[in-house]
Amino acid sequence: MDSLTQIVLGAAVGEAVLGKKVGNKAMLYGAIAGTIPDLDVLASHFTDTVTALALHRGFTHSVVFSVVFAPIFGWLVFRYEKYKDFKGWSWLFFWAFVTHPILDSYTTWGTQLFWPFDLRLAFKTIFVVDPLYTVPFLVFLILTMRQKRTASKRSFYNKMGLIVSSSYLVVTCFLKWAAYSQFQEALANQNIDYIQMDTRPAALNTILWNANVEVENAYLLADYSFLDSKPISFESYPKNHELLGDLIHDDAVQRMIENSENWYTITKKEDELYFNDLRFGLLSMEPHSQDFVFQYLIEVNDSGKVEFTEVKGERNPQKLLSQLWNRLKGN
Repeated sequence: MDSLTQIVLGAAVGEAVLGKKVGNKAMLYGAIAGTIPDLDVLASHFTDTVTALALHRGFTHSVVFSVVFAPIFGWLVFRYEKYKDFKGWSWLFFWAFVTHPILDSYTTWGTQLFWPFDLRLAFKTIFVVDPLYTVPFLVFLILTMRQKRTASKRSFYNKMGLIVSSSYLVVTCFLKWAAYSQFQEALANQNIDYIQMDTRPAALNTILWNANVEVENAYLLADYSFLDSKPISFESYPKNHELLGDLIHDDAVQRMIENSENWYTITKKEDELYFNDLRFGLLSMEPHSQDFVFQYLIEVNDSGKVEFTEVKGERNPQKLLSQLWNRLKGN
């Protein structure tokens, strides 16, 4: 999830653990702890694109990280804070650390919660930025901060924030099931035989959903709003995996395919090859758009090794939000 959401979650967890003992300091340290797992993004400054993608939401988003580093951070705070409770500070960091990847596991990217096992949990029920999750949670957190440390309302508001946000996560699971059923029914009605299907919510909401459907030589992309009145239509994107040629055997290419969970297409523009990660969809809702959220230029360096460079085309947030809003209202 986005940084603000993780700060809010961390602060609420910190308050739940030590709020009665240290007041708003519990929120402060919880908020800090809630951002620490995302420091793995710094790997992009020290390693290649493929490795950085593999490391993102890996070790720092695991139970192992939470268990190992919670007492270390707890000890550091214990040494310099007036409140001397090593166990209490350690528990604060542990719960702030571990709830971060649990929340992230509901997004499309997912997390390696059980690192070092090669298992990435990605329930794909919530977009990385979802106001319906974050805003009510933030409101309850602000109400909590305004109360005295020992006030009963303080505990009540904080618990309500945790309950409301967690309940919304549960609701998103049912919404995903309902959307998946609609895509499944549409495929059956249109006599489309498919290999597998992947669904996820569109940006900023859980009313509009996207689907990737794998068929023999292509991927079918579609969207569905719970406010739709017309049948779901599917757009075909050729896999073009054969365009990789002998590059398919390169280690970086294999790792990139693994990172994308095999949801990728290859496009060729002016003799240059591009790797498109389909898991995160498109930045445009125009028909036959090629503006993928994550697109990488494939290049071969002087040593004969493949390198990937992320391509960031022209992005118009205002136009995308307008398209998103119009589509969300139904077709």
